[in-house]
This record gives sequence, C-alpha cells and structure tokens, in this order.
Amino acid sequence: MTGLLFSLLGGIGLFLVGMVLLSDGLKAFAGNRLRTALVRFTGRPSAALASGALVTALVQSSSATTVTMIGFVSAGLLTFPQAVGVILGASLGTTSTGWIVSVLGLKISIGQYAMPLIGIGAFVRLLGRGRWRSLGLAVAGFGLIFAGIEALQTAMAGLSGNLNLSGLDAGGLLGRVLAVGIGVALTIVLQSSSAAVATTLTALHTGSLNFEQAALLVIGASIGTTVTGALAAIGASVPAKRTALALVLFNSATGVIAVLLLPLLLWLIDWGQRTAGLEAGAVSLAAFHTAFVAIGVLLFLPLIERFSRAVENLLPDRGPALTAHLDRLVLDVPEVALEAAFRALREISIEAFNALQDRLRDPPGRAVDKARRVRIREAIRQTQEFLAAIPATNEPGPAALRVSLLHGLDHLVRLQSYLKLPEKLIQSFNHDPVKPPLARCHDILESASNGLRGFDAGPWLDAVRQKSEYLGEANRRERPKLLQKSAAGAWNDAVVLDALDALRWLNTVGYHVWRISHYLGGGTPETAEPAEWEPLREETS
Repeated sequence: MTGLLFSLLGGIGLFLVGMVLLSDGLKAFAGNRLRTALVRFTGRPSAALASGALVTALVQSSSATTVTMIGFVSAGLLTFPQAVGVILGASLGTTSTGWIVSVLGLKISIGQYAMPLIGIGAFVRLLGRGRWRSLGLAVAGFGLIFAGIEALQTAMAGLSGNLNLSGLDAGGLLGRVLAVGIGVALTIVLQSSSAAVATTLTALHTGSLNFEQAALLVIGASIGTTVTGALAAIGASVPAKRTALALVLFNSATGVIAVLLLPLLLWLIDWGQRTAGLEAGAVSLAAFHTAFVAIGVLLFLPLIERFSRAVENLLPDRGPALTAHLDRLVLDVPEVALEAAFRALREISIEAFNALQDRLRDPPGRAVDKARRVRIREAIRQTQEFLAAIPATNEPGPAALRVSLLHGLDHLVRLQSYLKLPEKLIQSFNHDPVKPPLARCHDILESASNGLRGFDAGPWLDAVRQKSEYLGEANRRERPKLLQKSAAGAWNDAVVLDALDALRWLNTVGYHVWRISHYLGGGTPETAEPAEWEPLREETS
C-alpha cells in the first residue's frame, strides 16, 4: 500500500513538473508574441474569449494567462471587461488538458515515447541556442507529462483494489457536495486544477471512480482552482484582486450550475455515447468538463460589461491614481512595463500642469496645496524607481521609448520644483509687461493638458512649441526694455528685477511643459536637446 501511494505521489509530481516545464518553455520560446496577440485580439468580448482560450491551450496554464491579464490591466493596455473576456477564455482553454490526457495519455501507451521526448528535450535545452533552449524545455516537459500519466495509471490500477470509491453514493445532495469537496481539496493540495483533472481521469480509467463521481470531482477542481487565485491576490493591487474575484465568481457560478444541471449533462453525455459515437470513460469526462464550462461562458459572455462593473463596484480603486499603472507584475516584460511607465508619467504630467494652472488662477496669497505637491513628487519618485527596475532591451522600439521616457521624466522632475511659487513672484504677474506672457503660459498648460489627455485632436504639439518659443522671445524682448526703465528711473530697481524673474519663470515653465509634451505626446527624441532659457533657482520643497 505504501509503495502504491509513493507511486501515486511520484506520478502526480512528474505530471506537475511536466506542466510547469511545458508552460515556462512555451512562454519563453514564444517570447512576447503571445502577449502581443492577447493585446491585439481582445477588442470585442468574443475576440477576448478566443484569445484567452487559445493562449491557455498553448501554454497549458490558466494561471499564466490570468497573471498576464492582471499586468496588462494594471499597465492600462487592456480594460477590465476585456480582461474578464480573456479570463472566461482561459477557463475554457484549460479544459484542453483533459482532452490531451484522455485522448493521448490514456488511450495510447505513450510511456515508451515519453522517455525519448524527455531525452531530446534535455539535449536541445543543453546544446541549443537562443529560443531553441526554451523549446527543448517545453519538449522535455511534454514528455514528463506522459511519464507522469503512465505512473498514475500504474498506481491507480493497484490502488483501485484497496481503495474503491465507486460504491460511494453520489446521487444525493450530501454525496454530491462531498464529491465536489474532494475535488476542491485535491486541487488546493496539488495547486493545479489540471493535475486534479488528470488524476480524476486516471482514476475513472482504472475503475476507482464511477462516471458521476468523476464528473463531480472535475466540477470541484474547477471551483478549487479559484482558491489559488484568491490566495495569490492577497496584498496585491486592485486590478489583481478584481481579476481574482472575477475568476472566483465565474468558476463558482459555473460549478453550481454544473451541479444543478448534472442529470441533464449526464443524459447528454449518454446520448452522445449512444448516437454520436462519443467514447465512454475518460473521453466522455473530458467532454463533460468542456461542456459545463462552455455553458458558463455562454451565460456570462453577453453580460461581461455588467459583470465587470459589478466587480469594479465591489472592489473600488482607492489607491494613488497617478501611479495606478505601475504594477511590478509586468517588470519581466519590458515592452509592457515601459508602456505602464509612459501612462504613469502622462498622468503625473497632466496633474502637474493642472496644479500650475490652478495656482496661476488663484488670488495672490494662496499657495498650491502642499499635499498635492507631495503627491506629485512621490508619484515621480515611484515612477523613477519603476523605470529603473525595467530590464534593458536592445529592441529598437522599446529602447527608443525608454529614451523618450527618461527625457520626459527629467523635464518633469524640474517642472515639479516650480509648483511652489514665491509670493513676490505672484505679485510680479500684475506688471503690464508680464501679463501677455502669463496669458500665453496659461494657454500652454491648457493645450498640453488637453493634448496628453487626448481631448485635442489637432496639431497641439506644434501649438505648444510655438507658444513656448513666444515666451522665450518675450523674455529676450522685454529684458532690455525693463532694464532701460530701471536705468532711467522710471521703475524701481526691485520691481524691475521681480518682473524679470517672472518673465524668466514663465519662460522656463513653458519650456519644460513643451519638452514633456514632446516626449510623452508622440514626439521623437532628438540627438540633442534644444537650448534651455536660463531658469530660476529651482525650489525643491
């Protein structure tokens, strides 16, 4: 008995290791192609569903798809309803494991072919180069999956004589709940619904379970996989918690529906065996698994928007809005991480522009809210740290984006020091030579804010540049005039110097706003920055 249990544990272990190697190897071999496909083909709910199902079937891991979705939603690449569509597809795609096990693993004595697969995969992993090393890992993992299934078959065949649950009543409510609970517990222990389903299929194949019990265990495995997602979301970001909650609600509702419709589903499976040539046993169980998940998908798909809003209402995002896109889950994907940093910098820039606008509109004596300045400064610091943690890449697109982000961040750091305006400077804005540049600075801030938000569909970047150049010209034009008035005694020296400071302040602010807009609004990085007008001493408080 002990030897059989050890063989059972070993078979499960081989299967789990094979699944991990297959998933990791395929993800590494495909690189960012699968991630790019997920983003590209998730516009409509049906497209999101198909993308999630296909990618999950390829990498044999719904958890990998779900984690990727969490990162994409956090980075702002996908909306939450789109991610929910992918999650539904991932739940459907993960049923492919049952078909692989039932059609190949149990019908064909593939154990003799598993060892060569493992050997070939290992040699490719050791001797190959580049992405082929990852493919070798996937091939070895594929072989380990079938080695694990063969070990499970051997262990289950011996175990069925000592532990046969086929006589356990699953017809009553208590029996059904018990069987579903066993499936949930098995999935939690194995930390893999695929492994739980494979174990159940093998037990059915060897006669340790009858079909109804096996069906209830598969339902339990579908519900149990949500526990893993819920545990992973503890302490995570709000998008991660929303994704986990959506998965829990969908799988739990689908499981309840499957239990309630169990007699109908069993009748349909029996009808398929009698009239459609559906093979009894493990293949029928795989069909049952796909059928009840598909029913759940068909019920939820038309309601994705409402379902997504309900989840968002249950878990509102009360975190810092400026850095909501910065999720460390995406750091291992430089393209996505850079996009997250870009969106964060754009949000921070808009907030900084609005803060300056509000300050310039305020009556004298009122300062920009200190909490607002601190919030902007802290968001800039977090974005700097996030950007520094993104792995370097030699691909032209991401490398160019990183250069633009660093340029924009540099100007944003300088601009945030101007959020605290000295009272003397505010009073200088009342001088006649300063009023036209002040109005133009208002225009720059408004145009840049609307442009980065996407409100301004016109050539707003050129408009911001021209207005910034106007401020530079005004600074050069008015400077000698003001100095001449001071020398002639028409104006007090202190007043003239304050007016010059105001012109220089407006000029420098306009310059930084232009450069931030250029780098975050679609401009291309130059080999050299334009000459900056002489700035005031930058306040850091």
